[in-house]
Amino acid sequence: MTGIDIADRRPAPAGLIIRQKEPTNLEMPFDRLDSYITPTELFYIRSHFPTPKINPAQYRLSVAGAVRRPLALSYDELRKMRSETRIATLECAGNGRVFLVPQVRGAQWELGAVGNAEWTGVPLRDLLELAGLEDDACEVVLEGADRGVPSEEPRPPDPISYARGIPRVKALQPDVLIAFQMNGRDLPLDHGFPVRAIVPGHYGMASVKWLTHIQAVREPFQGYWQTSDYGYWDTLDGKPVRRALAEMKLKSAIARPSVYEVLLPNRTYTIFGAAWAGETEVTAIAVSADGGRTWAQADFLDPASRYAWRRWRFDWLTPEQRGRYTLLARAKAADGTVQPDAHDWNYGSYVITHPLPIEVIVSDRERPEE
Repeated sequence: MTGIDIADRRPAPAGLIIRQKEPTNLEMPFDRLDSYITPTELFYIRSHFPTPKINPAQYRLSVAGAVRRPLALSYDELRKMRSETRIATLECAGNGRVFLVPQVRGAQWELGAVGNAEWTGVPLRDLLELAGLEDDACEVVLEGADRGVPSEEPRPPDPISYARGIPRVKALQPDVLIAFQMNGRDLPLDHGFPVRAIVPGHYGMASVKWLTHIQAVREPFQGYWQTSDYGYWDTLDGKPVRRALAEMKLKSAIARPSVYEVLLPNRTYTIFGAAWAGETEVTAIAVSADGGRTWAQADFLDPASRYAWRRWRFDWLTPEQRGRYTLLARAKAADGTVQPDAHDWNYGSYVITHPLPIEVIVSDRERPEE
């Protein structure tokens, strides 16, 4: 395995791995994956600018643009509306970036920029219906209170707020929430207090934190994080075109054993991990202990549930022969898709969905000689 510097895995006070101190970007040590619901204190934190502090007494959420009845809701008014609870997996689009060869720029996420949580809030479509969404609105732009100048070129001339647009058809799905609770409690500040969007099935950048503005628009949104960043290359009539990342792709990852873990020979070891997808469900997991030459089916620990991950396990009899072994996991989805064999560089440093290698050492010694 290439690219991981174990020395970089210094824990944050809460047990998260620091990827960037300011703005706050923290990763869950993926080998601590255990429960179906990720504890809030272990849920990864992805921020683009310094964390804004919002007084809930003064907070207003505006719903405007291509609507007939613009709204300005207080925090209390939003909390009094009909709410729903959904379980959804969020993943940073750059999760697994450290596995790319050659190394690329950006936060060097390993496997833990992903989590599965319970979210409570008002369905976005209820707010859009209340505001009277116009028939010709094609997208809904979600804008947060966090603000600054992006670090990557091309930089805009002035500070901007973080904002992402989602298609009208997605915005009107009942599972998209304007959330005020995470795992049964008010949102923590780093996770978007007082209010954030939750867009299940899409990469985490769509679930805008510290949400202050919902803007229905009649033309596709062309903001910085819709075009310059969080985009990928596609083709149209044989010509390259830039498109915005949206739906999460099928993926599985091994949580245990961890990279370079030493395992005793001829013993049963339970390989443990999780798999998730976007708008479909994970239906099968295969595990390889020989770098992909042979595969065997793993068992799921959780039932299939759209937008939520499924944990899985595979009991592996470690080889008698000592040495290094490369473990891989590969998922299959209900729509027939299977994880690709290699990274698609049209996505640049995002959408790392090929089976990621976990190299382990089979040895009688706890610390084998190099």
